Amino acid sequence: MPEESDSRSLSEGCRGAPLWLSLDILHEAGDWSRLGDRDALIAAAGRALAADPRFAAQAPSEACVALSDDETVRSLNSRFRGKDKPTNVLSFPALEGFGATSPQSLGDIVLAQETIEREALEQGVPAAHHLQHLVVHGLLHLLGFDHETEAQAQEMEGIEIQILATLGVANPYGEDALFVQAHDK
Repeated sequence: MPEESDSRSLSEGCRGAPLWLSLDILHEAGDWSRLGDRDALIAAAGRALAADPRFAAQAPSEACVALSDDETVRSLNSRFRGKDKPTNVLSFPALEGFGATSPQSLGDIVLAQETIEREALEQGVPAAHHLQHLVVHGLLHLLGFDHETEAQAQEMEGIEIQILATLGVANPYGEDALFVQAHDK
């Protein structure tokens, strides 16, 4: 049975969390209980990205991470991308000028529970790691990264691999995919 919707901000109470990124988590739909403490997994992914030196000059920002289901994501994917099927993650960057105040709004990320669990099973990776990968991936989209060209894809994937390694998550793109020991567990 899906959990009741609730929203939590992970900007407060996260020891050592870089202050420039605040994540609000909305439990919208889907049964995310099999992923354990998904709020902590999402917060850790956000902190890992925020701690990356290439983002040190980033202005104080916030983003919303919506935990949803395939049906909701399918509907959004159809409406906004013309693709009538679910996908693992959708990123909706904030409109220009929308985040003119501090903190700046980066936008929203919507995750599809069933697709994430299915893909993790197909790829033979822990669903928790796949969730963290997609949070990092979605946040990078909100920060302006894309993978439309080969050069863009190489840059974005390289950043993802480096950030995920700090979490002990294997290279999701398969090249030399070795699990890295997580630090500070």
